[in-house]
Amino acid sequence: EIVSIVGKSGAGKSTLLHILGTLDIPDRGNLWIDGVEVSTLKSSDLAEFRNSKIGFIFQFHHLLNEFTAAENVAIPAFIAGKSKASSMKRAKELLDFLGLSDRLSHKPNQLSGGEQQRVAVARALMNEPSVVYADEPTGNLDKSTSEELHKLLLRLRIDLNQTFVIVTHNEDLALMSDRTITMEDGIIRQ
Repeated sequence: EIVSIVGKSGAGKSTLLHILGTLDIPDRGNLWIDGVEVSTLKSSDLAEFRNSKIGFIFQFHHLLNEFTAAENVAIPAFIAGKSKASSMKRAKELLDFLGLSDRLSHKPNQLSGGEQQRVAVARALMNEPSVVYADEPTGNLDKSTSEELHKLLLRLRIDLNQTFVIVTHNEDLALMSDRTITMEDGIIRQ
């Protein structure tokens, strides 16, 4: 499913997403993901868990300029110790699925903003995560490109049976989601 988290700036949406993504530690309580209490994991085990179970899409793509689109997508697999051949094969498959088969060898500065974001989406999907967290994934895109990304996420939900949790101010994206959660002053209201 696709779950959108909405609310005013400063409501705690990104903080919640960072806690769910194990990038930040909660002040109290326990966090379970896919049957694992992640708050009990050692740092190295947590990093391995995060790389295998969680995908991230950020507003600013965080692509590495010295690598090609295909190499950027394959990085999570390289980190997981998968072979270069199998990693690059999967990266190419994902980029092809996302309409970027002609951009495999292009570096980020040779790609449009929308293409960079699709590379970031492919990277998030690389290790077949249980969930993909997206923090304002359309925040830097124009209206037309934002709409294309919305449709892409809906297609990925269906075609890849992928779960997304998306922090967004974009009302159109929130309306297209299966569920919308509203936050206010750090509290989930709905």
